[in-house]
Amino acid sequence: MSAPQLRPARWTIFLALLILAGAVWIPLRATHREHSQDTVIRAAARRYDLHPALVKAVVWRESRFDPAARGPAEELGLMQLREEAAREWAEAEHLADFAHEHCLNPATNTLAGAWYLKKCLSRYRTLDDPLPYALADYNAGRGNVLRWARAEAATNSGAFLAAISYPGTRAYVRAVQRRFDHYRPEFER
Repeated sequence: MSAPQLRPARWTIFLALLILAGAVWIPLRATHREHSQDTVIRAAARRYDLHPALVKAVVWRESRFDPAARGPAEELGLMQLREEAAREWAEAEHLADFAHEHCLNPATNTLAGAWYLKKCLSRYRTLDDPLPYALADYNAGRGNVLRWARAEAATNSGAFLAAISYPGTRAYVRAVQRRFDHYRPEFER
């Protein structure tokens, strides 16, 4: 075999190795990122008596674990907190000199977000399953939840899910619930 015939084979091998390395590296990076906030998630969940898998599921859906995430309506951080919700938390916790930008700190963000999620859950605690109502509230606001929770949907979470008129909110609730179930075994070891 002459040298010119070997070069294309070397490039093919090089490209195959490069593709293989990417196929291994990308999932490893995703796994690392998915666990990068576990410490602050556990701390916030413990502080506000929430299942850490639920907090993690919201973080996954809101920011995909990116603490620097910024939303189109000025939401910040892991749990994509708007300024009003963050200020409510800061007032409830008697924090002086709080600024919305503090929500870019992962610990601050998950504490404020877990507090707000707990607040949403407490609004619906007497219902058959408060989670869909609370998640819809977290995503679309209490006013929309009250509009959707009429007749049977006022006490039946299945009917409530069907009554959600925003397809994005319905998808949000379902995605977080599925991810909550996915993460639950991780925290029950």
